Amino acid sequence: MTIRTRFAPSPTGYLHIGGARTALFSWLYARKHGGTFILRIEDTDLERSTIESVNAILEGMTWLGLEYDEGPFYQTHRFDRYKEVIRQLLDEGKAYHCYCTKEELDAMREAQLARKEKPRYDGRCRQRTEPREGVPPVVRFKNPEDGEVVIDDLVRGPVVVRNSELDDLIIARSDGSPTYNFTVVVDDLDMRITHVIRGDDHLNNTPRQINILKALGAELPKYAHVPMILGADGARLSKRHGAVSVMQYRDDGYLPEAVLNYLVRLGWSHGDQEIFSIDEMIALFDLAAINHSASTFNPEKLLWLNHHYLMHGDPAHVAHHLRWHLGQLGVDPTEGPDPVEVVKAQRERNKTLVEMAKASMFFYREFETYDEKAATKHLTPDAASSLEALRENLAALYPWSREAIHEAIAAAAQALNVKLGHVAQPLRVAVSGTSVSPPIDLTLALLGQARTLARIDRALEHIGKKS
Repeated sequence: MTIRTRFAPSPTGYLHIGGARTALFSWLYARKHGGTFILRIEDTDLERSTIESVNAILEGMTWLGLEYDEGPFYQTHRFDRYKEVIRQLLDEGKAYHCYCTKEELDAMREAQLARKEKPRYDGRCRQRTEPREGVPPVVRFKNPEDGEVVIDDLVRGPVVVRNSELDDLIIARSDGSPTYNFTVVVDDLDMRITHVIRGDDHLNNTPRQINILKALGAELPKYAHVPMILGADGARLSKRHGAVSVMQYRDDGYLPEAVLNYLVRLGWSHGDQEIFSIDEMIALFDLAAINHSASTFNPEKLLWLNHHYLMHGDPAHVAHHLRWHLGQLGVDPTEGPDPVEVVKAQRERNKTLVEMAKASMFFYREFETYDEKAATKHLTPDAASSLEALRENLAALYPWSREAIHEAIAAAAQALNVKLGHVAQPLRVAVSGTSVSPPIDLTLALLGQARTLARIDRALEHIGKKS
């Protein structure tokens, strides 16, 4: 059997963290077993579905690197197929037209609640053979009245639901449009899905879907219902807990592999291992190792992982993402040092790409003002002589290399009979505008000779005006 999994989001918003984790688990399971991963857009909610949301989902999947083998398929393109299956169920006596009005259904519900019964459709139209004038009917699935549904859940273990607890589900509305639980069944059948991996908020839908699959003579997929993600306060993860959109994490400066590593550990574990490459995730992932209880989202842990990947990732890969963030700040990364070298210089002291991009702006364009505290402390009349000596030494350098720069700075300090830091810190403020940068020789090497000399001149002019 070829494993076939699917990710089936509704395009009513962005790709959120919970959905991304479900997609990741489905993708990993397919990849581990040499199977097929399918993307299906469940867009039958015509009022809420938008093309913007579809694009946000596709963009999120691409950024995460969760490539799909088939799709995207759109449910709105399959209405003829749904009508065909509804007609089949009606012809076989496994579904029926229901002519109950909203008022009648409301009265039925109120009476059941008054008797302290669980509200459910009582099947009064099951045996009806004649249409009802002026009432467009819905189509209901004729759910078995006896027996039980056993879900051999790959995460939770066996789940048993008695058919008497289920009512006759509406599978087509009065306008003929199919309902969610029905379209999912037909899609899973037609797409030959072998494993349905999804959030446990769908567990209540599963017995209904199983009964429809059985009525269609289908082989049942295996189900794995993944517990939800909670915020630190124990409530279900939502906007109030911070960024929950996948693309917001991109915008906030996270690397996709850091997000994937965090998500895979959010409810799944392999011993005490915390860091997983994509290949390791694929090799080690196992549905049976998914936790049975809900997971708590920890932003600090994600930030720690991101810093790890900035520190230890391939600098060329990190630079690929840094370029985008520089562009967001209006910087053309070709108008300065190679971003790969900037990553090597900056990755120890920055935990996100946003921090790295902002801290690296001075490499690519002039800063508007000096940091007031840094300038007050270091760009003083006493610093002018050291900056002048540094400028003379640096202007004479050829080639412009880190080693030569270090020697030139050391020579200036020796000539002035001061410690290296006494000349290095005013120089750092002069060229970067702040008191924080990579090692000063590396900073100047990346900045370039012309920019370095021009900024020393600017600092000397600033000191002169202050004096």
